[in-house]
Formats: sequence, structure tokens, C-alpha cells
Amino acid sequence: MSHEVDSFRQLIFGTIDDLVQSLEGLTADQLNWRPAAPDTNTLYAIAAHVLGNAEENVLRTVCGLPVSRSRAAELTARGDTWEPLRDHWRDLRAHIATALAAPPDGDLARERPHPRRGMLTGREVLLVVARHAAEHWGEAQLTHSLLRATVA
Repeated sequence: MSHEVDSFRQLIFGTIDDLVQSLEGLTADQLNWRPAAPDTNTLYAIAAHVLGNAEENVLRTVCGLPVSRSRAAELTARGDTWEPLRDHWRDLRAHIATALAAPPDGDLARERPHPRRGMLTGREVLLVVARHAAEHWGEAQLTHSLLRATVA
């Protein structure tokens, strides 16, 4: 794995690790609570969406592996506990680590077709994943804060 790919991997993994870990110990009501503002998401849906995005972009777009994804299902996902997300991330994290260790085409400068953004280099796709995860980590932090304020 190149230093550049490893840097992206560490950034993506660190952000998603923190996001998923932040759900530990929450009740079903807390996981599925939605702020009153329009177009907001639950903590469970935020995490499910971030995992789906990472899977699609890293495994399919960068590494050329088959991936089935429903973005709409991610954003309406509900759960009773955080464990399914934790377990999914543990497995996905290992799969991404393996795929990035020896991608079919390690050239990050090569353009690839992205499902919604047109042609992007592998580098740009990894940047999209890192940025997307960080944006939703921030959304999750705000949602946690609003949840605590509502419960208090």
C-alpha cells in the first residue's frame, strides 16, 4: 500500500471508527431519534449511510469490486441496538483494508466512473469518501448534542 493510500485509509477509518463508536450504549429511541428540523437524519441512519458510501466508493469505484447499495434504504434505516452497525463496520473495514492493500489498479491518477459524479481519479474518490465521512461525523455530533438537549 502506498503512503498516500495509507493516509486516506487512516483518515477514513479514524472518522468512521469514531462515528460508529459514538453509538455505543444508545437506546433504540436514541438511535432512531430525529431532530425536529426538516431533512435531518437519525444517528442510526447517518452511520448506515456513511458505511454504504464508503463501501460503494472504495470497493466498487476505486477497487472495481461488486457492491450492491441502496442509498434510500440507508437514510431510512432503523435499529434497536448499535451492534449491527458495529459488526457491519468491522467486516467492511477489514474488506476495505484488504482491497486497498493491493487494488486491481493502484494508480490513483487513473479516472474511474463514479455513479453520481462522473469521471473521478481514484485519489478524488478517496477524498470524497474522507470528506463525506467527516461531514456526517459532524452531523452526528450535532445530532448527539440536540438529543442530549432534548432529553435534559
